[in-house]
Amino acid sequence: MDDGGVWTRKLKRVEYDRLVEADVFGPEDRIELFDGRMIFKEPQYSPHATAIQLVQRTLTIALGPGWSIRPQMPVALDDVSEPEPDVSVVPGDPRDYRDAHPERPVLIVEVAQSRLRFDRRQKGSLYARAQVADYWIVNIPDRRLEVYRDPRPDAAAPFGWGYGTTLALGPDERVAPLAAPAASVTVADLLP
Repeated sequence: MDDGGVWTRKLKRVEYDRLVEADVFGPEDRIELFDGRMIFKEPQYSPHATAIQLVQRTLTIALGPGWSIRPQMPVALDDVSEPEPDVSVVPGDPRDYRDAHPERPVLIVEVAQSRLRFDRRQKGSLYARAQVADYWIVNIPDRRLEVYRDPRPDAAAPFGWGYGTTLALGPDERVAPLAAPAASVTVADLLP
């Protein structure tokens, strides 16, 4: 039962996938599975959509072959979570994930315009719990990149995990994904 006295039940990822396969949801249903609950994704305002394309293009160029840069595609984090990050980076070729969504992204990037706090606290804790070593937030309102690393237990975090290292980088600064330290990118290239 939830706090309002209403009965609820968490979905397992396999149940959610069955609903998707049965076409219960259409493309207009912008949802994702988040710790057993279906949540609505952030609206696609123009700056948000532009930033997603910029992140995808910049990371594709910087990382080169051997990496799949996946915009708004599912990631199978655990038995109750299948979020669709704005951009995720996984090793290999897209065909490597023909039969199942990737489970171990090396980098997740969320673009935040109206849900910055949610991306920091809720998504950050979920990604840390899943041991995503490198989590970035393209912070549109403040025109900066927030970098979260070093997942660790944190009793105060929503899912019991948080990040031990946090960096806030301005447009002129550079950052490299942990999985590809030679692939340095300028923050301005990610900002709309």
